[in-house]
Amino acid sequence: MPITADFHLHSHFSGDSDTPMEEMILKGISLGLSALCFTEHNDFDFPDSAEEPGSIFVLNTDSYLYDVARLKEKYADSIGIFFGVELGLQPEIAHANAGYCKSYPFDFIIGSSHICHGKDPYYPDFFAKRSEEEALREYFQSILENIKKFSNFDVYGHLDYAVRYAPHKDQNYSYTKYCDIIDDILTLLLEKGKGLELNTGGIKKGMRDMHPCKDILKRYRELGGEIITVGSDSHNSSEIGSHFRQAGELLMECGFKYYCIFEQRTPEFHKLS
Repeated sequence: MPITADFHLHSHFSGDSDTPMEEMILKGISLGLSALCFTEHNDFDFPDSAEEPGSIFVLNTDSYLYDVARLKEKYADSIGIFFGVELGLQPEIAHANAGYCKSYPFDFIIGSSHICHGKDPYYPDFFAKRSEEEALREYFQSILENIKKFSNFDVYGHLDYAVRYAPHKDQNYSYTKYCDIIDDILTLLLEKGKGLELNTGGIKKGMRDMHPCKDILKRYRELGGEIITVGSDSHNSSEIGSHFRQAGELLMECGFKYYCIFEQRTPEFHKLS
């Protein structure tokens, strides 16, 4: 397997997982992985819903850090364990996010857009009463707004995340249709020295492609992008490292020679082979 580090994992510290962290570590060891980075959700101002009332995506970071440190030491001879966070970005919480990032010794921060102008693309209402293209354009526009407002992250996560919840998923979706705004996003990421995440989780959601799609990966590389991490977005132990062989082949096809892991917010490049 050309990729041996899973840098997007959610354990029971995330509001949408109940899997013990140690169970996930033992699974990673059994798969022969060299490193795992837990990236628990922290989304300030995540909207309540009837199905999920309350702030389920506000992380108890002190308890989380304690467990990461404890298990990092316990399994030091078997696998590398890293302390990360998946930070939900919205312009109005940029100040709160900035203070939060300075308060903890993160190895790695994924910036993600789970909420678009106060709405959650997970729910059908986001796409209601307008075309898929109008909804997705709004989503990509919000990403651009987020990056302009806040840049204390290392990679942008699952860049076309909202596509997985579109009425027809990615059947009508292509980079070409949105290349104007996507190119603006990629250019701004590069100007700020930020990378991209290749998220294999789209496959399990019924997508034809990973996040972001192949043509976005190719375009990022054409523009000079080199920093790319790989994550399964696992919320249980069975999905750790899923589709990583395919991910490695995809990255090489798109012109990448390396993938990255992060320690103390610094990228370390590992050769794809």
